[in-house]
Amino acid sequence: MRIISPQSPLPAAILAIVFAVAGHAQEGTPSYSQRDLQSKITYCKTCHGLSGEGYRGYVPMPRLAGQQTQYLENQLRAFIERRRTNPIMFNVAHVLSPSMLRDLAAHFRDLNPEPLGGAPKELVATGKPIFEDGLPDANVPGCSACHGFDAKGQGEIPRLAGQLFPYIVKTLTNWSKERGQDPSKPDPSAMMVPTAHNLTETQIAAVAAYVSYLK
Repeated sequence: MRIISPQSPLPAAILAIVFAVAGHAQEGTPSYSQRDLQSKITYCKTCHGLSGEGYRGYVPMPRLAGQQTQYLENQLRAFIERRRTNPIMFNVAHVLSPSMLRDLAAHFRDLNPEPLGGAPKELVATGKPIFEDGLPDANVPGCSACHGFDAKGQGEIPRLAGQLFPYIVKTLTNWSKERGQDPSKPDPSAMMVPTAHNLTETQIAAVAAYVSYLK
């Protein structure tokens, strides 16, 4: 029978594999209970609506329902890293672990309430061609090129369908003041800077009205 000495490289290799597997298992295991997760979900719904449909208040709270998980995770990390400005979300996001971010994003992705609506319907007809085809003369590409013709987004590109009218207006109007606040950490949202800048207030309102009624 062959006896492997403590100096043999084989045990060290085996131990390395064991520790690596154990480390991955620990990394993938949430450090919180389902009760903790449900508590965070309830907290989010305090502002974003019981079905994640958003809230039309003095400060509009965006719809989270049906949103792309990768986008939600990226935005929560942007708050944590101070790449996106929002004093309330700074405090909410900085205590969330990576696994909690994933679970929260997955929860809201699976919700699909009716849009709240409320946007001026007379603007919808103007917003539709801007969303679909853009404004070539103003160097504004069609929103559908990235967000899809159904406006449901993909991966890092957010869903706009059913998003609150006042929230989209506020976000596009203040884009450079809220997004990409840390130039050393480029954000995918940087591609929106010229588009938001080249849209007039009327055009922004029209696009916002159009997507707010999409399901």
